[in-house]
Amino acid sequence: MRVYLDNAATTPLDPEVMKQMYMVMESTYGNPSSIHSHGREARTLIERSRKTIASLLHTSPSEIFFTSSGTEADNMAIRCGIVDHNIKHAVTSKLEHHAVLHTMEALEKSGVIKLSFVDVDSKGSVDYDHLETLLKNNERSFVSLMHANNEIGTLSDMDRIGDICEAYNAIYHCDTVQTMGHYQHDLSKLKAHFLVCAGHKLHGPKGVGFLHINHRIKIKPLIYGGAQERNMRGGTENIYGIVGLAKALEIAYSEMEQHQKHIQSLKTYMIDQLVESIPGIDFNGETDPAKSLYTVLNVQFPEMEMADMLLFNLDIAGISASGGSACSSGSDIGSHVLTAIGASSSRPSVRFSFSKYNTKEEVDFTVAKVRELCLVSA
Repeated sequence: MRVYLDNAATTPLDPEVMKQMYMVMESTYGNPSSIHSHGREARTLIERSRKTIASLLHTSPSEIFFTSSGTEADNMAIRCGIVDHNIKHAVTSKLEHHAVLHTMEALEKSGVIKLSFVDVDSKGSVDYDHLETLLKNNERSFVSLMHANNEIGTLSDMDRIGDICEAYNAIYHCDTVQTMGHYQHDLSKLKAHFLVCAGHKLHGPKGVGFLHINHRIKIKPLIYGGAQERNMRGGTENIYGIVGLAKALEIAYSEMEQHQKHIQSLKTYMIDQLVESIPGIDFNGETDPAKSLYTVLNVQFPEMEMADMLLFNLDIAGISASGGSACSSGSDIGSHVLTAIGASSSRPSVRFSFSKYNTKEEVDFTVAKVRELCLVSA
């Protein structure tokens, strides 16, 4: 059996999405910036996709800007939000994805901002009182705090952060890459200035995402070179990817409740089976369904001789999982997230992340293999 439990890194393409994209690839090849009929057909598909996404998120199509990825969307929001509004102080956490953390650190290194880190507890939860203190004691700030951590799954309270930011006139950017298409987002009520999406995290294609820019804030482009995306992002649009992203989000919203129940049941079942099977097992981040992303489970195993080989041995057994963020694969540097929450460096940790395509049988197979490896290494 081969088991894929690395859905926080990327998800399988939904067959309906693939079908929709193939139809466009087969029939629509005009440049959407061209004014002839072939170009107009392509433009229509893009704008129809934008309208679909905006409708699902309860916002205006004019607030959705397509990008190549969630990383580009994060960079655009952070760099342009800070520079264009002359922000000198920014707040983030040490748990953020490197698309946020490295961008912030680069701006600090170049002298654009002073960077503050909000406190988090051992489960990765934000200290909201400390956030308020940071905003109260500094000039107007830019705040970037993710909705759900990609490694440990702990959720932040977006509404509470939005209220705090509003009280201190701060600009609020939220990395929603892991939760877009997995939770309802009502952008007509949320007090965030920027949200992001990556298509491949919700059974859509790689190489496409979007940035939501609230109408209350204006920024200049990050990428120049054309009038695409209403003069906000130069470059010919990824038509097939955009159509696929819109279809994936549409499917995600139509099936969200049943998928949440299915995936949460798998996660809860795996927690129970691991606790029963392996003495000394523990979990990084929140596991309470009200506080934790239902697609992610970060497991901390007991100390073992073959700790460095655990992921490799899982791979040999046919199980794909991750030791942390997929974006640092191949690096010999440990997880910055686990370090920030004070997780034990002597105990190996593995992130298992689920999708609608996973089954109870796959969980049973994985738990059995993990138990076997732990017994061998004990």
